[in-house]
Amino acid sequence: MTTWPQSDWLAARAAASPDALAVIDADESAGSDADAGDGADARWTYADLDAATDAVARSLAARGVGPGDHVGTLLDTGLPFVLVVHALDRLGAVLVPLNVRHTPGELARACDKADVTTLLCDADTESSASEAAERCDEAPDVVPIDAIAPADPSLDATGPDATQPDADAGSLPTVERSPADVRVVLFTSGTTGEPKAVPLTAGNLLASAVASAFRLGVAPDDRWLCCLPMYHMGGLAPVLRSTLYGTTVVLQSEFDAERTPTVARERGVTGVSLVPTMLQRILDRDAAPDLPDTLRFVLLGGAPAGADLIADCERRDVPVHPTFGMTETASQVATATPREAFEHEGTVGRPLFGTTVTVVDEDGDPLPAGETGELVVDGPTVTPGYYGDSAATEASFGAHGLHTGDVGYRDDGGRLWVLNRRDDRIVTGGENVDPGEVVGALREHPKIRDAAVVGLDDAEWGERVAALVVPERDADEGANAASVALDADAVREHCRERLAGYKLPRTVTFADELPRTASGTVDRERVRAALRGAE
Repeated sequence: MTTWPQSDWLAARAAASPDALAVIDADESAGSDADAGDGADARWTYADLDAATDAVARSLAARGVGPGDHVGTLLDTGLPFVLVVHALDRLGAVLVPLNVRHTPGELARACDKADVTTLLCDADTESSASEAAERCDEAPDVVPIDAIAPADPSLDATGPDATQPDADAGSLPTVERSPADVRVVLFTSGTTGEPKAVPLTAGNLLASAVASAFRLGVAPDDRWLCCLPMYHMGGLAPVLRSTLYGTTVVLQSEFDAERTPTVARERGVTGVSLVPTMLQRILDRDAAPDLPDTLRFVLLGGAPAGADLIADCERRDVPVHPTFGMTETASQVATATPREAFEHEGTVGRPLFGTTVTVVDEDGDPLPAGETGELVVDGPTVTPGYYGDSAATEASFGAHGLHTGDVGYRDDGGRLWVLNRRDDRIVTGGENVDPGEVVGALREHPKIRDAAVVGLDDAEWGERVAALVVPERDADEGANAASVALDADAVREHCRERLAGYKLPRTVTFADELPRTASGTVDRERVRAALRGAE
């Protein structure tokens, strides 16, 4: 396993099981109705996908892309993105997925930071890509995806060359492979500072896929629904892992609370990756969840899952697996089984196989079970360091591994709880307040669905505790009635019974939803802006 595979992952899979179903594209249909069902989907075997990938790789090689080159992508989840992922692996190039929601200025900074030399885009992102390239220190070559990938992904993949004018151009290089080869550079969410560029090696990605399989299991007929953005690890992981497992990935360009369950049911989906707000929206739609009987896991990450959501999953027999992961660890660090999630409120389970998590104090010394401190992660999934940032790498790694910046604790059984970011800790009047503890208290209120807690500047105390609260919605009277019934004084009174006085939220504001990033993480700067605006 330490040197496997010698060829790229897709080539190895196509050789082992060419006739296995690789991709179902739920957004592309042979007919006019994309919701027509499984039979109308664009479906690609591993042999089909391998042939199309080879054509894309030759097109990229003809444009000068080769081993070690950093290729940015400004693409949504879909078949073209999948082809690029595999084509870059075949060339020995490095994938740099970029957030399609970012401004040209943000994209330019990312391209400069990651040394992007080629930037792939589609019709929707070409303008942003071109403007970003003009702002770069060294402008990358902007290439429309239609110039290198099949123009119509719904066509049978047995003839991809016919749709690609550059498919036969150039020859593919011979690529020597090592588990230490960097395959992808992803960016952190940047919710607490400037996003960092995170290189992940073939060994990191392989170890993550194996450890995830040991926790979630793999069946020959598995179909993993990918409806998260592929420019985040949560959306990229199902594509890579399905190739390694020889199973099927079902592609949906974006999540929709109404259509996603239909896609899952009609395509016989067995697994799906979601963030808590997505699952909550699905379960809020009807008295009973519109999920397929074939579903055996819902990998739930990107943000903490509230107790009410987990309890709802238990009542409705949803096989939820709350998980804690990071870009720096190629996704999962710890993942709970449904039984653990239901019996131990708030846990994200035990660390995955090969991963160690140490809870340390302010001095970096290990803490015993039950005591709260910073989570430090070590193991084969951990990035070798931040790209082009030796100072950040040196500051983030210590004797026990990668300092995550997350605060939490473990119980005597080894299960992990994650409370909040260390950077989010509030210091008010010289006292430390962990926002996660305040959020937990707020969520115990029967009329509070969710909350985010941050510190705001305060002339007297340095910082004061502030809470943005999402009320439960009254099914009959609507959200406004719930908001009126739940005022700031009632929230503080509820907290006073559960928290020390210095931990009470001094500022309380209500919202219909918490602002979040595309990966589901609470956008804390937007939370602060909402709270300041309300004042």
